[in-house]
Amino acid sequence: MIELRTPREIEEMRPAGRFVADVLLAVRETAGVGVNLLELDEVAHKMIRDQGAESCYIDYHPSFGAMPFGKTLCTSVNDGVLHGLPHDYRLQDGDLLSIDFAASVNGWVSDSAMSFVVGTPAPDRAEPDAKLIRTTEVALEAGIAAAQPGKKIGDISAAIAEVAHAAGYSINTDFGGHGVGRTMHGDPHVPNNGRAGRGFPLKPGLVIAVEPWFLETTDEIFTDPDGWTLRSVDGSRGAHSEHTIAITEDGPLILTAR
Repeated sequence: MIELRTPREIEEMRPAGRFVADVLLAVRETAGVGVNLLELDEVAHKMIRDQGAESCYIDYHPSFGAMPFGKTLCTSVNDGVLHGLPHDYRLQDGDLLSIDFAASVNGWVSDSAMSFVVGTPAPDRAEPDAKLIRTTEVALEAGIAAAQPGKKIGDISAAIAEVAHAAGYSINTDFGGHGVGRTMHGDPHVPNNGRAGRGFPLKPGLVIAVEPWFLETTDEIFTDPDGWTLRSVDGSRGAHSEHTIAITEDGPLILTAR
């Protein structure tokens, strides 16, 4: 069921958006060569405890997950691009790390993600990694710019796809954006490829996560033996950018701005 939020409810969602943004920035500041993924998860976990927030991930167990997620942060490294399960791994110089985080504050959820290179990029990876990360960011900006009242979900999808295809990337549509509200994942689905002018109308009060993610040389993925982490089939790197936005009479409002 697709729910529309009142202007007052959208204001009530702002603290969750600010908190999610603050956690991602804190995790990014902590991430460095030699830092363990479990240490990054603990940063998010401590901030949840200190804020009195609730994790959207610990008990999360959708059909595509092998078991409840059990952690508070998604940490996807290099050929991992989505749903990366934190584990005993120390970040290495030049790793491409994607972090995704969602939490509930006062009963409202926000969801956001970013990607960056840890330490110093390897000479042969600096340009392709920067291009991949920047393309997801530009696609996110384009998708948000297209999220105008009176438009359709397909307008967001088409804007994202145009950026990806111009950069030479193919697109997997198994996972994409989604509705956000009292829970992390709801309707409508917001694919990263689609036809402009098609799909659910973008009405004021609609709150969605827009999240382009691309792989360098493929659009095919598989699930890691950990039961969660999604990796490219050819070992190529992935990147992921995401914001939670609200459609308002004046246009899109980024709740997770950082």
